Amino acid sequence: MIIDFHTHAFPDAVAAKAIPALTKEGNVKAHTQGTVESLLASMDRAGIHTSVVCSIATRPAQFEPILAWSKTIQSPRLVALPSIHPADTDVAAKVFQLKSEGFSGIKMHPYYQDFFLDEDRLSPLYAALSETGMFLVVHCGYDIAFPRIRRSDPTQILTVQKRFPDLKLITTHFGGWEIWEEVEEMLIGKEIFMEISFALTYLSPEQAARMLNAHPADYLLFGSDSPWDNQLEALQRLKKLNLNQERLNRILGQNGERLLR
Repeated sequence: MIIDFHTHAFPDAVAAKAIPALTKEGNVKAHTQGTVESLLASMDRAGIHTSVVCSIATRPAQFEPILAWSKTIQSPRLVALPSIHPADTDVAAKVFQLKSEGFSGIKMHPYYQDFFLDEDRLSPLYAALSETGMFLVVHCGYDIAFPRIRRSDPTQILTVQKRFPDLKLITTHFGGWEIWEEVEEMLIGKEIFMEISFALTYLSPEQAARMLNAHPADYLLFGSDSPWDNQLEALQRLKKLNLNQERLNRILGQNGERLLR
């Protein structure tokens, strides 16, 4: 069973506006229409059983509408991740609310939500996530649409891991988009979850294979970042690296299934 641990979709009316705006903002092509229907069609073409749908609350008031929509799309094939804004007045209460409603984790993005991964104001959020066992999928490294301010780099990741050793922190884009030399030096080999979306397009096959083989096999996850990458092509890039089949199986679904339980 193949699990894509990093995708995006929007309500239909929102997608019609958001996809053109985000495409222009990041100067990147969208491979679906950004709707649930188009994501499911992409999954069918790629042979993907389950996609994790990541939402981002760009202001605290978006928590409730994102939560309401997330409930409507939950299915055996789609796992919705709501989002909590760090400026929310009671982030811990929001975490416990989501846990009580059956959600596995949340998604956050330091650029769109204006925070630094290791800042102190996030401690109540991290503590609540640690207590509930929920995971946090967080954008790591630079972002294609923003100035290169270090909001979530390997040093910050290690700081958070040291402060909150029970936090299930899932670092996206292979630990840090376009800072992979630092990732390889500082993070590879440690028990840190890494989801590999939007990375294999930019890494050489040699470096990608080296990093994947050097990291603990239980801490690697397949992701595409659809619609910003084609799910089928993302799978093909991974399979061309000729990894050991046992390691490949863990990346493609076994690790994701364990986390989603």
